Amino acid sequence: MDLEYNTEREHIILKEYGRNVRKLVNYLRAIPDLDKRTDMAYTLLELIKQLAPVAKEAFESPQRMWDDLYIIANFNLNVKSPYPIPDPATVFKKPERMEYPQSDVKYKHYGKNIERLVKEAVKKESPEERQEAAIYLGKLMKTFYGNWNKETLDDSVIVRDLKNMSAGQLSVELDKVREDNLFEKLYREKKTKHPEGGGPRQGGGREGGGREGGRRDQRHGGRPFNKNRGNHHRRRDQ
Repeated sequence: MDLEYNTEREHIILKEYGRNVRKLVNYLRAIPDLDKRTDMAYTLLELIKQLAPVAKEAFESPQRMWDDLYIIANFNLNVKSPYPIPDPATVFKKPERMEYPQSDVKYKHYGKNIERLVKEAVKKESPEERQEAAIYLGKLMKTFYGNWNKETLDDSVIVRDLKNMSAGQLSVELDKVREDNLFEKLYREKKTKHPEGGGPRQGGGREGGGREGGRRDQRHGGRPFNKNRGNHHRRRDQ
């Protein structure tokens, strides 16, 4: 008994369609009549749509199905196709190599975008605008650093780095930063900000409409319970 191994069989160009589809394509190429060969090609495409899972994704693109059929046939298939035969040079063309952007980031813990924002802030002519930009950049720097490193960065380090990145054109007084918490505000807002439409839960205490308050209202008809109310009526009856 002769055994046939896959290593000895013909190479499959599009493996997602399987070896049986490749055998059917070879049989299709051997049909001498052009019209019959074309009818069999349409039938084979319908069969591929049912058998190959990848064909279900390409069901809305019939040209892709015909292109795959030509590729499986090694572009040697003469049928009356509604689409032109694809160019082998275009199909197997390798994409151009994309160069990874090589840029030196001096302060990698802040990110490249911070350096870009610093360059834009330096272009501002008004001293007040540069001061506002420096404060906002300080907030971003502290926020970004805390998000990635999970620790708090001292304000003096941010003031020093901001001054170095801007070549001394963006500076903030450290005492003012610490006194007014200029760099802390954005970081705290991000941590305590509630989702849209939400907010702190109301009515969780004794005087609110929380679970305990709801139970109390149901037991006593919606009125506050007075433990001396029964004694008061008893004295009045006496």
